[in-house]
Amino acid sequence: MCVLSATLCYAPAPATAAYSARMAMIAARRNRFIPPIRDAVHYHQHVMSTAQSLSDQRLSTGIPGLDEILFGGFLPGRAYLVRGGPGSGKTTLGMHFLSAAAAEEAPLFITLTEPVAQLQKNAERMGIDVRHIRFLDLSPSPQFFTEVETYDIFSPAEVERAPTARKITEMVERLNPQRVFLDAMTQFRYLASDAYQFRQQVLSFLHFLKERGITLLFTSEASPETPDEDLQFMADGIIHLRMASDTRFLEVTKFRGSAFAGGAHTCKLGATGMQVFPRLLPDMKYEQLSTEHISSGVPELDALLHGGIERSTITMLCGPSGVGKTTLGLQFMKEAAGRGERSVVYSFEEEVDIILGRCEAVAIPARSMIAAGTLQILKIEPLQYTADEFARLVRRDVQDHGTRLVMIDSIAGYNLALRGENLEAQLYALSKYLQHHNVTLLLVVESAEITGNFRVTDGHISYLGDTIIFIRYLEIHGEMRKAIGVLKKRLSDFERTLREIEITSQGIKVGGPLSNLRGILSGTPEWISERRDNG
Repeated sequence: MCVLSATLCYAPAPATAAYSARMAMIAARRNRFIPPIRDAVHYHQHVMSTAQSLSDQRLSTGIPGLDEILFGGFLPGRAYLVRGGPGSGKTTLGMHFLSAAAAEEAPLFITLTEPVAQLQKNAERMGIDVRHIRFLDLSPSPQFFTEVETYDIFSPAEVERAPTARKITEMVERLNPQRVFLDAMTQFRYLASDAYQFRQQVLSFLHFLKERGITLLFTSEASPETPDEDLQFMADGIIHLRMASDTRFLEVTKFRGSAFAGGAHTCKLGATGMQVFPRLLPDMKYEQLSTEHISSGVPELDALLHGGIERSTITMLCGPSGVGKTTLGLQFMKEAAGRGERSVVYSFEEEVDIILGRCEAVAIPARSMIAAGTLQILKIEPLQYTADEFARLVRRDVQDHGTRLVMIDSIAGYNLALRGENLEAQLYALSKYLQHHNVTLLLVVESAEITGNFRVTDGHISYLGDTIIFIRYLEIHGEMRKAIGVLKKRLSDFERTLREIEITSQGIKVGGPLSNLRGILSGTPEWISERRDNG
């Protein structure tokens, strides 16, 4: 029989009935015949070949975002360390991992710290189904405090180690689980007389599970007095959970046998457990930009743009507050709806009802477009969304609904969601993702100056725009008027003059070129004829 000794050292022996059943189950799943195990040498050869045959499979973590980061999930038959401070979500992650298993797999939760009843109650509050999870409760009972025992000959570690090892061994051999979660491995330190014994115990325990094809997830309770660097070396993968200000992050720093998405990804703990939002990284492959024009539906504006804006490009709509940037973006979406294309507005500032009311006032049938499925307007509360969470929202919409036109209103509101992260890097990644999926992006960029010296953006992001359209307030003969112009267009030429623009109850009206005005970009233009008469 396979046993763990009092020092948790495992000596391989011919397979038990439980192990043979486990191998038969694996064979049935993969439709492969597994030959009988004849001796210890053949046993180890068989373990290695089985591990190799399973290497192309993945076990779901139970958290879709984490599966995405790990390119499908955990590799079977390996041991992974989840580390982090108190309340970081280590136990919750383990519960998700076990709950993702099929009921016939008999996933095992070994707890050395928290009582089972409390764990089950916490899982119930988060909506995690733990009914088919088997628990081995090795946490201290109330009697440990009230019935204190002393050992005069042996150390407490030596006395407690044997029953702990026996209980784990018996449970594993009886259930033959595919997944095991142990919380927390660092408790084994107190069953070891020194650091060497602890390392040997952990290595032996890992071998004991791996040789049965079991995937282990275990936590650590690290502190300056008891660091967990030794566990990090022994683990096949490491997941870090940490808090920074009011934001939670998950980061994978080690994952033997596979690539993974690096960097810090935001995560949340809530009523549904743990959610992970993978950081969006720009696709480095080069995509040829489309030369197909998207019309605004306003002939004079299309003339200014020499046909419209190009598909799958990034267009910045710049100007001071209230000048008509959002309305201009919605005009492009109105025209897209006529072609049967779907658009989405992510509003970081205005409520949806306010936008809909404004659309009705300028002859943009936004409500009808929403009813037809060609438009969606979402109010985004920037302080409730992280940049990664927002990026995932956009990605899902593009992938699930085939959205072709996206507007972010505005960059200032989006910047709040970054919570101090680099605006340029986050916006670049999101822009390139949309561009590579043939989605046209409109960015509403608000400038602080109503009149005066012209400035495109308050940040260093203007290089991201393939097209930059600006709207300016003008003071002419004591009246406040507006002018629209194009500052940049990468893929085609554009009209160098400015045109007057009005937003009326019949829609957007754009006049002819203001060729007899000078000083428009300063906000206080002068008629050329007037200046000549005065001279």
